[in-house]
Amino acid sequence: MRRRSFITLVGGAAAAWPLAARAQQAGRIWRIGVLMPADVDDPDAQDRLTAFQRTLQQLGWTDGRNVRIDYRWSKSDADAMRKNVAELVASAPDVILANGSAAMGPLLQATRAVPIVFAAVADPVGAGYVNSLARPGGNATGFVLYEFGLSNKWLELLKEVAPRVVRVAVIRDSSVSAGIGQFAAIQSAAPSFGVELTAVNVNEAIEIERAVADFARVPNGGLIVTGSALAVTHRNLIVQLAARHRLPAVYFRKIMVTSGGMMSYGPDLMEHFRQAAGYVDRILKGEKPANLPVQAPTKYELVINLKTAKALGLEIPPTLIARADEVIE
Repeated sequence: MRRRSFITLVGGAAAAWPLAARAQQAGRIWRIGVLMPADVDDPDAQDRLTAFQRTLQQLGWTDGRNVRIDYRWSKSDADAMRKNVAELVASAPDVILANGSAAMGPLLQATRAVPIVFAAVADPVGAGYVNSLARPGGNATGFVLYEFGLSNKWLELLKEVAPRVVRVAVIRDSSVSAGIGQFAAIQSAAPSFGVELTAVNVNEAIEIERAVADFARVPNGGLIVTGSALAVTHRNLIVQLAARHRLPAVYFRKIMVTSGGMMSYGPDLMEHFRQAAGYVDRILKGEKPANLPVQAPTKYELVINLKTAKALGLEIPPTLIARADEVIE
């Protein structure tokens, strides 16, 4: 064989190898696990997953064609969560999407090998999910719900709308580091706003109802609902209690205001799940979670329900309405 022909043959074969490898990979069905600590009928959770799926499709991943998405739902049930985690890990997924700390804790107890992308986690470093935001260092990375400094903003907004409030009940989940951290941030700011705080641990519905009723017996009270999966689970009850006891309230999620709450300030979780799809795409293409920095929100949205404020006898300042991203009338 002539030297030029040999070089051409070898060069052509070398060029073909990556093509063959790509063709083989193209025929593979990749597996994505999704763990949601919510009810399967929860419209808010379904909206977030729709945002995730649509972004995946835009990136070239279609469920049933080149990827299989396996969903698991656990509505604040520890036993169901552990069962779902075991099933997901046993199915050998290429990556798992985890929603919130309620999903992350059990997942990392079950595996330190399967790549995990989390969304809506408030304190991944404090909880031990990652080594640092810039260098996660393990098998997990994702998107922070907010920084604890945001908690001060809730208190500021509450006093701006209801300046007579001198007592504030803070609904939080004390079983997770985020619940402790959020309350501590509000506590540090409380003296400058002249308010006294009462912690209300979000657990069973009857306990929440009793604690809020006891708090509301003394006038000039208000309510702050910090971020947690349990607060989302009990959101309708909490909104109803605020209305029943005429407590002006600030929430961490927009869905609580669209459900009748007075005001919310927090990140757009639809964007969280769109960004999570981008990280899933990068991991499926070979990148490691340890090398993908945990990202914080860049935009927060203020949502105000004027109808609820009016029912409480409150007038929202025009300057605050002008700053709102959405006003419900």
